[in-house]
Parts: sequence; structure tokens; C-alpha cells
Amino acid sequence: MRLAREDLFYRIEPLLALVERPSRYINHEWGAHRGNEDDFHVCLIYPDTYEVGMSNLGLAILYNNLNRTEGLSCERCYLPWIDMADRMRQNNIPLLALESAAPVASFDVVGISIGHEMACTNILETLDLAGLAFRASERDEDDPILIAGGPSVYNPEPYCEIFDAILIGDGEELIVEVCEAIKAARAAGLSRTEIVESLCHIESVYVPSLYEIHTDESSTRWGYALPREGSAAPELVLKRTIQNFADTDPVPQTVIPFGDVVFNRLSIEVLRGCARGCRFCQAGITYRPVRERTADQVVAATIRGLEATGYDEVSLTSLSTTDHSCCAEMLRRLNNRLDGTGVQVSIPSQRLDSFGVDMAAEASGGKRSSLTFAPEAGTQRLRDVINKNISSEDLTIAATNAFSAGWQRMKLYFMMGLPTERDEDIVAIPESAAEVMRIGRSIVPKGQRGGLGVSVSVSVFVPKPWTPFQWEGQLPLEKVRERQKLLLESTHDRAIRIAYHDAETSQIEAVLSRIGRAGLDLIIAAWHEGCRFDAWSEQFHYDAWLRAAESVGMDLSEIASTAYRVEDRLPWDHVSPGVSKRFLALELERARKAQTTPDCTFTDCVGCGLCPAVGADNSLAGVRHG
Repeated sequence: MRLAREDLFYRIEPLLALVERPSRYINHEWGAHRGNEDDFHVCLIYPDTYEVGMSNLGLAILYNNLNRTEGLSCERCYLPWIDMADRMRQNNIPLLALESAAPVASFDVVGISIGHEMACTNILETLDLAGLAFRASERDEDDPILIAGGPSVYNPEPYCEIFDAILIGDGEELIVEVCEAIKAARAAGLSRTEIVESLCHIESVYVPSLYEIHTDESSTRWGYALPREGSAAPELVLKRTIQNFADTDPVPQTVIPFGDVVFNRLSIEVLRGCARGCRFCQAGITYRPVRERTADQVVAATIRGLEATGYDEVSLTSLSTTDHSCCAEMLRRLNNRLDGTGVQVSIPSQRLDSFGVDMAAEASGGKRSSLTFAPEAGTQRLRDVINKNISSEDLTIAATNAFSAGWQRMKLYFMMGLPTERDEDIVAIPESAAEVMRIGRSIVPKGQRGGLGVSVSVSVFVPKPWTPFQWEGQLPLEKVRERQKLLLESTHDRAIRIAYHDAETSQIEAVLSRIGRAGLDLIIAAWHEGCRFDAWSEQFHYDAWLRAAESVGMDLSEIASTAYRVEDRLPWDHVSPGVSKRFLALELERARKAQTTPDCTFTDCVGCGLCPAVGADNSLAGVRHG
């Protein structure tokens, strides 16, 4: 029987003095929705702490869209930190929604945002605290309908059996359609099974229970999914794409947190999508096509958002903000409007060219802390392999302009373990950083070099579904460690700081990115071994994942490092962002020849097939200039 909707805040209130950051749990923030008890109730969950989830723009968008819809009431929930979660279990207190302090299990629909693969054990932690079974097939008739969505649903198989339905693609309209359909079906007296199965008729909704796994000589060991015989489920679930992105609300942030959150500022999404075509980048495929807001809309939205929230910083967010055709105009107009107010405009990423530096200068408001660039690879050959269409000259020009404009610190992001990588590619990383330092020392006067420095961060390549490198295996752990050692041994300048990502975490991410439906057994075993908050480095326990893998008869290294054949039917082939596999295979072939592919927003169509598949096109506010 479903838990009753009642305010249980009085049960967690005595715990607030015993845990860190009690403001995570006290609700009643400015701008929070106060629902109507007669409404159909939806709870959106971000499976991480309040300060992480409150920084997520996607959840804010869905929250507002649902609460604007007549007859729907949406609340939020974030995963309690370990101290609170353990005390809630000790006191038999279920997971509660933030606004009403009602049990999550009392809601009609529960939606979980999947922002990254490493959130998988947190999803189980969330369900356990809520008192809900891990598998959809084991839940009771009147339990909430559990749905999911977010950036990491393009291989949903490792966790798909947790959910009744998974929403693929842009969620603004889709989540409203799904919740209204469930509401109507409940009112009509349909059974839980009938409700869930009916959702497959909504475009871009994947209903896992309607699919069966087949394994044969055409597949990987994990098999592939086909609709169950007699079901109405489509063979291919294509992502939802909003063509008129400029018509969506650019100011979704209405709730003002009590305490600090990860990104404590106003965020305006100025464009969606990126067509740069980096071959390792999943988001560059899954968020296509590129759709820009106009400069007028961005400026007006920024002023409105600042007035409504009181923030003193605004971030113009996207995958590639400096690619916006009106970037310079937006920054110039915002600087004029905000002059003297103390409000700072920031952009999250810089193009690695002189234009990127110029735009960073426009956004910095005179402050020169550090500038971030992402060459990704140390040699031109490897940059061509990954289709990072920049040259060593671009880095030289950007560094020269940055130091000349007053910056003294540079952050450079690279990857290791990329396909075709050689030792000389690793050695070239500190060499590139040393060249940047040389430029800095040649420009910054000797007496002012105290703050001069270059930081290098090197992550480990993870092969992601629906990218040209989806067929590639990950570099084995022992090889990664060898190259990390080579990286450090090749760094001779003490002003260059080298940091690299934990190889074990990257391996688990690769496993969860590539495995099929059998992966849920591994995730459940890992949770039983104590795994939660795996994305937090201090909470990640590789030994626990090894024990979990052994208990279910899996080899983590084999799963992460085994290459797939281009002709294989992959575990995620039935859930598509719209790009053709033929194009991805062609891009893999080009990568192996170190041939590049241009950005279609600067040139002509490159034939990825995505726009006609999803019924949308690139929509630019002006003309882009490379």
C-alpha cells in the first residue's frame, strides 16, 4: 500500500542539529512551489546532495514546466548526505520531498535525473531510503510510476529495469505529456501494467518492460533489445528535440537556496547543442542540432533573472558559449547594462583562439584570475584523430593574447588513453604546458611573475555510446598508470602543476557506459558492498566494485577494455539521438586516418543524419565566424 501523503518534517527536525549542512533539508526557500493537494503529484529527484542538485539547470526547467501545468504539482528531492541517510535509517524515516516533507513513495510519479553514469548506486540509495523496490517488476500496484531522463540515458540498459519509463532527449514538453498521460490513465482506472505499457505510444519514451534481450553472432556479449512480440513498442526510440528552443523560458531558476550551492549564480542557457564534432564527446552528438537564443532574448532574460533572484553573477551557459553567433554582442550589451552594479558576467568555456580570449576579457569585468582551455591532446596528429580542430599555433596565439591581456594563470585540459595514442602524445602534454609557460615569462615582467603558472588536468578517455569511438575499448588500467608515470616524469618545470583523474573511477564509468542490461546485477551488488556517492572521490571505493564484480561473475577490465566490431548490434542501438551509425563508423575510419571533419554551423552539412531524423535543424541567431 502506498504511503500516505503527510508532512513528516517533525520526524527529521530533531536530526538537523546532528548533521552537517542542515539547510539541505529545511525547505521553504524563496520561490519554491507550494502545491495544491488536489493536484496530481510529481516528485523530481536529483540523486546527489542538495548543493549539487540545486545547481542543475535541467531539473529547474522541468520543475517550472510541471508547476505551470494545470492539475500538476511538482516538488523536489535530493539525496541526503551519508550522515543524514544513516540517521534516517536508524529512525525508520522514509525519504521525503523537500516542499511538503511528504514521503517520496506517496507521490503519483517519481522522476529521477540521470546526469552521469556514476550516479547509478545513488539511484539505488534513493530508492532504498524511499522504501521502493529496486526493480520496476517488483513494485506494488499503487506504488509511484518511476520515470527517468537526463544526459546519460543513451545507454539506459544497465539501469533500465529500475524504471517504468525512460524519457529520451529534450524534456521540457515530454515530461508534461508523460505526467498528464499517467494522470489520465489513473483517472480511467487502468492498472499499473496498463498505464506503463500505454506510455510507449508517446514519442521518445522508452518502456523497458516491453523489450526483450537477444544475443547472437551479430551482437556483443550483452545482446541487443527488441520489442516483445505483440507489444506496440517501437524498434527505435528516437530522442525528443525542441526545434523552437528560443521559445522556451530562458529563466528557469526560481528557487533561491538558503546556503551555498556548487554554482551559486544565475544561469542563462544561451544555446543548446554543439557541432564541433569532437569524436570522444557524447554531448556533442546527443544535444544536436545547434539552437541559439537571440541577443535580445539573452539580455532581457539576464536582467529579468537578476531582478528576480538577487544574484551578483550570471553565467551564459552552453556546451560552447563562445561559438554563439552573437556572443560578442551579448557580452558588450550586458556589460553596458550592468556597469556599476557589481554583477559579473561569466562564460563557462573559451574557444582556444584569439576570439575566445577576447570574449573571456569581455566577460571578466577586469578580473584576471585564470583562463581555461582544452587542447585535449598534446600533438597535432592526435588532435586530428579526435577531430579537435585546433593547432599548436592556436594555443600559442591564445596564450600570447591571454598573458598580454593580464592573465597570469592558465588551466589546460587534456585526455589520455585516446584511440591511436602513443608515448610521444603523452610527452607532448607537458611540452605544450612548458611552451605556454615560456610565452608567459616572455610577456609578464620579471617582477610580476610571482603568480605565473600553468595547471594541467588530464582525464582518462571513456568510450561513450553514440560517438565515433563507441566501438573502442578503454586503455587497460596498467597502461593508464604507465602513461600517468610517463606524464609526471616528462614534466620538468616546477611552475607547471600536473593532476590526473583517478584511473579506477574512469574504468567504472566505462563499464557502466558500455555494459548491457545485466549491468543492474553489478550495480546492486556494488550498492550492497557500500558503494554510494561514487562521483565523490573520497567516497569512491574501487575494492568494493571489484568485490561486487566478482560476486556476479564479471571482469571489470574486460568489460571496459574490450573493443566492439563496427558491425555489432550494440546494447544501446534501440535508443537513438538521431545520428546514423553509418556516419559514426565513417568518423571512426577518418579518425584512424587522422582526417578531420568540419563544424556544420560554420560550413555545410556533414551528413550525420541527425537533423532529418529528429525533424529539426540548426537555428542560429546570426552568422558564425570561425
